[in-house]
Amino acid sequence: MTSIAARLIPTWLRQYQLAALPTDVIAGLVVGVLVIPQSLGYAVLAGLPPVYGLYAAIVPVIVYAWLGSSNVQAVGPVAITAIMTASSLLPYAEQGTEQYALMASLLALMVGSLLWIAGQLKLGWIMQFISRGVSAGFVSGAAVLIFVSQLKYLTDIPIAGSSLIGYLSTMQLYARQLHPLTLLIGVIAFALLVANRYGSKWVWRTWLSSSSAKWAERLFPLILLGIAILLSMALHWDARGVATIGNIPQGLPRFTLPHIPDIQEALKLLPTAGLMALIIFVSSSSVASTYARLRGEKFDANRELTGLGLANLSGGLFQSFAVAGGFSRTAINVDSGAKTPLASLMTVLVMIAALIAFNSALAPLPYALLGATIMASIIGLIDIATLKSAWQRDRLDGASFIAAFVGVLIFGLNTGLVIGLMVSFASLIWQSSQPHVAIVGQLAGTGHFRNINRHDVVTFHNLLMLRIDESLFFGNSESVHRRILNALQQYPEAHELILIMAAVNHIDLTAQEMLSTLNQELALQNKHLHFSFIKGPVMDVIEHTPLIAELSGQVYLSTMDAVNALKQI
Repeated sequence: MTSIAARLIPTWLRQYQLAALPTDVIAGLVVGVLVIPQSLGYAVLAGLPPVYGLYAAIVPVIVYAWLGSSNVQAVGPVAITAIMTASSLLPYAEQGTEQYALMASLLALMVGSLLWIAGQLKLGWIMQFISRGVSAGFVSGAAVLIFVSQLKYLTDIPIAGSSLIGYLSTMQLYARQLHPLTLLIGVIAFALLVANRYGSKWVWRTWLSSSSAKWAERLFPLILLGIAILLSMALHWDARGVATIGNIPQGLPRFTLPHIPDIQEALKLLPTAGLMALIIFVSSSSVASTYARLRGEKFDANRELTGLGLANLSGGLFQSFAVAGGFSRTAINVDSGAKTPLASLMTVLVMIAALIAFNSALAPLPYALLGATIMASIIGLIDIATLKSAWQRDRLDGASFIAAFVGVLIFGLNTGLVIGLMVSFASLIWQSSQPHVAIVGQLAGTGHFRNINRHDVVTFHNLLMLRIDESLFFGNSESVHRRILNALQQYPEAHELILIMAAVNHIDLTAQEMLSTLNQELALQNKHLHFSFIKGPVMDVIEHTPLIAELSGQVYLSTMDAVNALKQI
């Protein structure tokens, strides 16, 4: 019985230190209060009634706090999953309807199932194959789409689409429906939020201390929300044509089975669910692993998959849409002093209080403010710094960024991500197909051998020493063969070729055949092929092959042994 309880109760709770209780409670309350407008806005971004943003911040958060890998990551509705939900469900149901909400819950269930299955199969290692360029380009492109999509709430123009071209086309088509008062409210709110977010050092710190200015910056969106509600009530904005969120249903999310479409519709949603699951895992793991490293804690990618999967599975049964670890939520959580997942459970209590006690108070809130809130927060996700860094240090990663970014803007989120991944994998294949092959010489008086183009080394007229800095396989064997022949042409007097294999961890059948062909070509020229520094596992593979049996030269334990045996003074 004790062992069962130990498995059901998470480690952080069994080992909880009461000293962490005050900071956990404060952090949870702060995060809960500050992300209420953000949660409402992300639900609207997903095409759902605003209350679903609060629903998505209850059951999934409880489940992740219990089972997730991170002690401080704050899970909930985020911009990326919200816009992916909206774009994927557009063909199936009208936004804001009950069927649409049920489809959003179904999508969360599908995403959660895929994440949970990946966790059981221990596929956490897949994260390392998503390059920084692809993830940053995708997020940046999605941020631009999200920014443009929110213009409908600032203008009252019915903008729709899944790409930048679609949004701009519908905006131009219905431009006459612009509502001036809504635009004025939205622009003022956006300007104030941007000034607060990016100019706080000049705005708040002119009058306040550094710590007070930080709290003023965090609380400002909530203060603005309150002011907007009061102005909306006093000036009767709803009667003047300004769209407001209206009465939020009172009560907690209830257990609801999602809409089950026919098999063809489900199969059409599956690729989107797979991409969403991948994005949720990559973004959440990036946040969780970063804070785990900073806090000196262990991060388990497979446990993260399981926690995120069960969070989305449970959320899909309680009127939620897909959730993930939030960058801003987690940063606020940590900065406010969170030590354990108890802080997230306190955040849930704030959401419950909002649904039970404050639902009617939010009714006059204009949609324009929610749109402005999302637009102001999303600017920071447009990662120009990573593009500059990648272009300066690694053009291939920079190309992956641009491919994902442009692909998202032109073709939408799903196709854009696929394009970015294809370019990333193509660059990986290209790099593997062009391995570095260095002509080396001996550092005088030592047993070390270095690139002749980088060091002052000793060479021997009868020896050509080449170091292969990559495993050999079908994708690069022809390139390596060509580079070896070019080197032999540069040094026609060398009749002993030594291939240094210290960096070669594998030689497949195609590469073995290439080396056998090279051996035969050298033999016809009265030259010999030698190997040095072959690793044990590689030697186990090739020891009894024709490559070694018919080798014209020798296999040496070290390059120094080969040089001592073959050099001519």
